[in-house]
This record gives sequence, C-alpha cells and structure tokens, in this order.
Amino acid sequence: MSDRPEGVEFGVSMRLLKDVVEESQLAESLGYDYLLTGEHLSFYGPTPNTLISLSAAAAVTERIKLLSGIVLVPLYPPALLAKLIATLDTVSHGRYCFGIGIGGENPKEFEAVGVPVNERGARTNEALEVIDLLLTQNDVTFEGRWTTLPGITIGPKSKQRPPFWVSGRRDAAMRRAARFGNAWMPYMYSPEMFAESMDKIATFTDDAGRPENSVRGAAFAFTCAHEDGDTAREMVNKAMSTTYNQDFTDLVAKYAIAGTPEECRDRVQQYVDAGADAIIFAHGCPGGYIADNTRLLAEEVIPSFR
Repeated sequence: MSDRPEGVEFGVSMRLLKDVVEESQLAESLGYDYLLTGEHLSFYGPTPNTLISLSAAAAVTERIKLLSGIVLVPLYPPALLAKLIATLDTVSHGRYCFGIGIGGENPKEFEAVGVPVNERGARTNEALEVIDLLLTQNDVTFEGRWTTLPGITIGPKSKQRPPFWVSGRRDAAMRRAARFGNAWMPYMYSPEMFAESMDKIATFTDDAGRPENSVRGAAFAFTCAHEDGDTAREMVNKAMSTTYNQDFTDLVAKYAIAGTPEECRDRVQQYVDAGADAIIFAHGCPGGYIADNTRLLAEEVIPSFR
C-alpha cells in the first residue's frame, strides 16, 4: 500500500456507531479512499473508541482504508496500544492507518487514567518510539521514562508497519510528524496555515535526518455540502459549536469546507494548492443528513480531483 498517491485521496468520517455497517459500506461503494473516526474517553457528548469502531468497519468492508482520526495516544500503555494497532491492521488485511494525537481539551479523561495532562506530549513521543519498535521488530528491549520492555514480541502483525498520520496544531506536533509520521493531518487549519505548516515540516524533517517529502499533507476539515450554501454553513456551525462547546459562527469560513458543491470544490482546491494530497471530510451536519452529505461530496465534489 503506497503512502504517496498519484492524485488526491479523500476520506470521510463515521459518526453514528449504531449505523456502522451502513455508513462504512456507503463510503466504500461511493469510492472514498478512507473511512475514519476519532475518540475520547469522555467528552462533551457521546464519543466512540476509534480502534473498536474501525474493527467493526473492517468486518463489513473490503477495500476502503481505515484511519483513526485520531487515537489519543497518551491515554494508553504503549505496548497495549501497539498490540491493538497490530490486531486491527491484521484483521483488516493491512488497511489500517494510525492517526496520532495528544488531546488535552478535556483534562478529566487524563485524570481518569492516571496520566498528568501536562505530560501528554512527552509521553506520546516515547510511546511512538515504543510502538514503532514493536510493530517492526521482535524481542524488543526498551528502557524509557515511562515504559520498560524486557524483550517483548507482539504478534500477529503485518509485514509493513501501518502509516503514522500525526495530527495537531503546534510546532511540537509538526516536529512529531517530521520524526515519526508518514502524513501530517492538522485540524482547525485554514489553507494558509496548512501551507505554512508544510514548509515547517520540510525543515523539521531535514533536522530529523529523514528524506525530503517523507511526510505527505492531509487536510482535515468539518464539511457539509448542500444545494443551499447558507444551509450548509448553518449545519457546520452547529456541528462544530456542539462538538467543541463553543461558538464557531465567526470561524466556519476560516476552518471548514462548507457551502454548495461548487463552493466546496473551490475550498478543496485551496487545500490542494497548499500542499494537501489527501482531504479528510469530517461530517459537519446532523445525523439525518450524513448519508446525503456523503453522496453529494462523492458525486459533485470529488470527481473534479480524480
């Protein structure tokens, strides 16, 4: 499975856990490249666990790649997380992509698992080193600040390590992507911010001693397409405001892909011009419009980029 597509790839989020079969199969039938879902232990509303949700999706699909958008890495013991990743990648026949984030929006979920929220970045960096070793080697011995491995082998695991997609917003996340990532997938980013971040990652990748263009760009955005552009923008505003428990009225135009299909195409093009070769649509609409949104994007937006 190549990490470098010839054209633009597209992913779509899965939101309604009770409809995992329908949403997964619809996305695959419409030609999406990725199906994704995120996670929280506890948040402002009900949230899934990405590894379990994508395991369910793996069972009812054959081609579509499965992307965690994202795993909250510091909430897990690294060896356990490596085992879960290896298992999901095996049962999906190598279709899994490991989306990586550190969280922090809800400190209570860190307290619930005994992880100081101010350690989440450093813990994630160590965890990624451990996970990479466990997914690529046997008899792994490691002595870190939080993790000790006394010659551990996990199996079964795929011959090829799942791609690491690193998310975030700040320079520390960009450096993490440059060190560990196959892809950079920031959230709440305008096209201008995205282009600037890709330039930074190119420098950070060189500092990390990795080849040029090791890290591809993936733009993640709340998205809604509707024949009436104002209706689409209202849906996205409500979805983002509810998800993050704040008013996004003045931020939809900056961070979202929303409007008529033509307006959405123009917005996608801005991200592509900024360096994205993957566009990840997170549904910015109510549950009853998810199927329509999925179809409209697939039929009237994506074909322009194939």
